[in-house]
Amino acid sequence: MLRPFALILALLGSPAMAQQVVEFGGLAQDSSQPVSVDADSLSVNQADGSATFTGNVRVAQGEMRLGAEAIRVIYGEEEGEIRSLDATGGVTLANGQIAAEAQTATYTIASGTVEMTGDVLLTQGQSTIAGQKLIIDLQAGTGTMEGRVQTLFRPEQKQ
Repeated sequence: MLRPFALILALLGSPAMAQQVVEFGGLAQDSSQPVSVDADSLSVNQADGSATFTGNVRVAQGEMRLGAEAIRVIYGEEEGEIRSLDATGGVTLANGQIAAEAQTATYTIASGTVEMTGDVLLTQGQSTIAGQKLIIDLQAGTGTMEGRVQTLFRPEQKQ
């Protein structure tokens, strides 16, 4: 049953709306690694083809970590196919020194994109970028931050 979850983390406008492109090479993920899921509860809905983990949900594969209050897995037509993953409530996506926090996130498997919305905060080392929406392209290793982007860069201290 955990085999489909390997796909989950396979890699896991206007002048008023600023955008900033960010490198995400560190979010690449080895899908051959085992996946562990911890949650307070799990409910499966055969009628709509979904499974929902709730309560302090933690998903891990290799160095990649995904946490949220609830994570809903939407299955596709094929056996074991996962279309998307919807995370809500205190969402955190992390790998090494890269971490992103938001209110919600949707990972669309076919396109390899993660869209995080609501008070997004991205941390890379000691630098931070904040906005309202972060779209990560896991295949290209890039991301775009939108919505009144605020950035704090901290240069490395020479010793």
